[in-house]
Amino acid sequence: MYSASDLFKKAFAYCTKKYDNVAILSAKYGLLLPHDEIEPYDLTLNDMSSEEREAWAERVFKQMKSRLNLKDIDKVYFHAGKYYREHLTPKLEEVCIACEDPLESLGFGKQKAWYSAREQRSRKTQSSV
Repeated sequence: MYSASDLFKKAFAYCTKKYDNVAILSAKYGLLLPHDEIEPYDLTLNDMSSEEREAWAERVFKQMKSRLNLKDIDKVYFHAGKYYREHLTPKLEEVCIACEDPLESLGFGKQKAWYSAREQRSRKTQSSV
């Protein structure tokens, strides 16, 4: 799996420890699962129009329906930017899947600090057995 940034690495590490299932939202590839292999790319939804982001969300939702068992999912925790959620959240809520973004109000730097703090807490918990 190609990981472009330190923030992505921190988010992915946190999510794989915290949640039973993890999927990745990619501007280029749509929905990815952790074992999917991809080529590096430089594309973000920040560079897309609202219409392009809506089409991307429709594609991702179709991928979710084909690659995941949505009937077994009652809540999705987004660890992704606003543009990755904006059109996808309503689609998930339409099929009774609640959506939450634990870092919604945090800027880039504060998100990195949030993950780092949880990583440190996890290390302390693991070492204090």
